[in-house]
Amino acid sequence: MNKYLASGLCLLALHNSAQALTLPASAVSAPAVDDERVDLNTPTTAGSRLNLTALQTPGSVESQTGKQIRERGDATVQDAISRATGISRTGSPGDGGTSLSARGFTGQSSVLQLYDGARMFDGAGTSTFPVDTWSVERVDVLRGPASVMYGQGATGAVINTIPKKPFEGDIENHVRLGYGSYDRQQQALDSGGSLTDTLSYRLNINRLRSNGFIDRGDSSSDFVSGALRWQAADNLSFTLATDYGDQSPQNDYGTPLINGQLHKGLRDKNYNVSNDIQHYNDQWTRLTSEWQINDNVTATNELSYLKNQRRWQNAESYNYVNGGLVRQSYLGIKHNQEQVGDRQTFTFKHTLFGLDSQTVTGVEYNRIRFRLASNSPFNDVSDDGQPVDILHPVPQPFESASPFIPQSVSTTKQLAAFAENRLQLTDKLSLVTGVRRDYVHIDRESLIDGSDSDKTFTGNNWKAGLVYAITPDTSVYGQYATSTDGVGSLITLSPSQQQFGLSTAKQTEIGLKQAFWDSRGEWTLAAYHIVKKKLLVSIPGTDLKEQVGQQSSNGLEASLDLQLPNAWQLQANAAIVRAQYDDFSEVVNGQAVSRDGNRPTDVPRRTANLWLSKAVTDDIRAGAGVRYVDARFANTANTSEVPSYTVVDATVSWKAMRNTTLGLQLNNLFDRTYAVSQYNDGQQWILGEPRSFFVTADYTF
Repeated sequence: MNKYLASGLCLLALHNSAQALTLPASAVSAPAVDDERVDLNTPTTAGSRLNLTALQTPGSVESQTGKQIRERGDATVQDAISRATGISRTGSPGDGGTSLSARGFTGQSSVLQLYDGARMFDGAGTSTFPVDTWSVERVDVLRGPASVMYGQGATGAVINTIPKKPFEGDIENHVRLGYGSYDRQQQALDSGGSLTDTLSYRLNINRLRSNGFIDRGDSSSDFVSGALRWQAADNLSFTLATDYGDQSPQNDYGTPLINGQLHKGLRDKNYNVSNDIQHYNDQWTRLTSEWQINDNVTATNELSYLKNQRRWQNAESYNYVNGGLVRQSYLGIKHNQEQVGDRQTFTFKHTLFGLDSQTVTGVEYNRIRFRLASNSPFNDVSDDGQPVDILHPVPQPFESASPFIPQSVSTTKQLAAFAENRLQLTDKLSLVTGVRRDYVHIDRESLIDGSDSDKTFTGNNWKAGLVYAITPDTSVYGQYATSTDGVGSLITLSPSQQQFGLSTAKQTEIGLKQAFWDSRGEWTLAAYHIVKKKLLVSIPGTDLKEQVGQQSSNGLEASLDLQLPNAWQLQANAAIVRAQYDDFSEVVNGQAVSRDGNRPTDVPRRTANLWLSKAVTDDIRAGAGVRYVDARFANTANTSEVPSYTVVDATVSWKAMRNTTLGLQLNNLFDRTYAVSQYNDGQQWILGEPRSFFVTADYTF
């Protein structure tokens, strides 16, 4: 397949328009939002910009509704999405706890997370929208390279979180009060409906507080999400949406290992400083217009403004040395970021070579201003670290030999043009293609010595996939796609990192999707091979690096969804991945050491999830789920391993009155001690929450 085929399709899309274009619905009638069921015939927002269903998409896509997520007690999108096929958590305080692993690739630079279809250009990996799951309408996943739609940083997967939208109809209000373990509290409101014949709204407010399961583990979170939709004409609408989040999460840098072993008695200890800080403040405003120009052409525009503020002040490393624990790595960091962006798309329905065809073309522009202050080069007062009583840690104030000063300011400009086409070759066979070109220019000024540096990156990506509908409910597909990743967060690249280009990746994938048993059951199967090139490797005999390395992964993924008799429901999935470094080396004690054949850090070979639920009566519903994550390596040498874990959660709800529902969530039912992720090269394990409960009372009016 010629990689310029998609561009040619876009040029021809303007000719021979014949059939009416169906505009994707932007307003729904209450209470359809919370009752929505996602299946293989539901359009996916992550897999395509053409409003294709999962059966029509030549890729591995998956969705979860906000109702499902909240019923299962998942407090964050990362918790929820780690129940999806082949996705696991790798987050730590340094990245806002949002990092994920998919198909052998990890972190914000390879697993892209969108909010309402837009990306936040994260500084140093700290992308924290959305704050919680209360305002989530749906989360869509596309596994595998997605740079052809969303730009760099999407080799492993892309996750798109869709917030609740305004809807037409009578105003409805939903109030939740919650209380649980560790003095966890929630007060939430969801309100929406029509204000006039042409004006509708949605407002979500969520307040969370907790004492945390570790000493001095207090956390707080406030989130407000509002949207106002104006139906200016039958074919024209405008939506103004704004989101505000303020978070101080549980500041947990993990439990230190003692001689390489975890001691469960240390699970609730906090070894951080007394005046520790971890604070995120985010504000995101968007104005979206949807205009159906005629029966065949639709235009959509989104103008956005994002402002982020980040602040850390912590001792991040706890090392067991010579029979004692020492506290080290005193890091103070502050981020201030502003992002202004605009995305314009046109969707055409037309004929091409006499065949039905649909094309979307678009351009997007973003300008990001990023200011960094810190105590770099992060020199501690004592090179040997500060001694800490391992059983009775006494918090001490933050101290550093390096002053906290402004470090740098950068301006990043990103411009991209993209196109996607679906061509119906026969009644059963369709071809989906796409192409994208990204241009990124970074200007960076050092506020220490006044020096300047700049770099321009270009990324060219394309995809081509065939979908064959064996029956209306069964399709098979094959796809080839490419992606590009940065060697770090683009807007925070240092002058030395700017010398390297983008890493490139390519994937081949085949799969099967089927609905059966009168659509009461669905299953999917996918097999893939990904090769990523231009990794940074060490040059033997020097401290320098060059961009010649390679990493690859092969895997199988399967999912099953069943609506069983007697009101039983089952969702299950499993994935296996064989990921390795093909060409990669590191400098150890002045010598280059090959890591060829080793598994990348934080990548489990196997993951599996199961959720079983039942409507016991018309008013009582119960569910339970199992989450399994295989062992992962904590370093590229594969000498430090984080063990596998299996966690069981359960829920029950009772509709006590017509408008009142009481719920109980039980997390980690068997109180397993397990590591969600690791820090400090595997010397600290960030542990999952012990057994806990959360009681909710929901009232609608």
